[in-house]
Amino acid sequence: MKQILVFILFATMLCWLMFAPVYKHVLIARQAMLQKEVDYLLEIGANGRHGYINEAMLAESRTRLAESGFVPGDLVYTVETDTGVNAMTAAAPVVRGTGMRLTITYPYHRLMVIDRLIGVTVPAETDRMGAAGMKMSEYVP
Repeated sequence: MKQILVFILFATMLCWLMFAPVYKHVLIARQAMLQKEVDYLLEIGANGRHGYINEAMLAESRTRLAESGFVPGDLVYTVETDTGVNAMTAAAPVVRGTGMRLTITYPYHRLMVIDRLIGVTVPAETDRMGAAGMKMSEYVP
């Protein structure tokens, strides 16, 4: 009985040690992709030609992130300004000097479930990782 228990514990630890770096790299890569997308959307949306981030830009972003393995329906985008003005309409772009803030979140799903085997507290499947950024609009009417 002791040998079976030792074997199960050893096998569990071996599996965790083998796969822990893999999924943590996946977590880091997902976070980096989200931050890269936030930076890109803010660069395009806050430039002198636009002054907004509309639904078409968000749809293109979902497509780009889907190519990297994200589930497009699970991505949540939040576009805000520091003055409370709507930053998602092309008809009323955000004027120069107003801060545009973009946040993208994505659920962890079951990414860290293997950590439960050794007793590490993991985020719930519904918890979300996210990336955020803020940039001043450069649009001049």
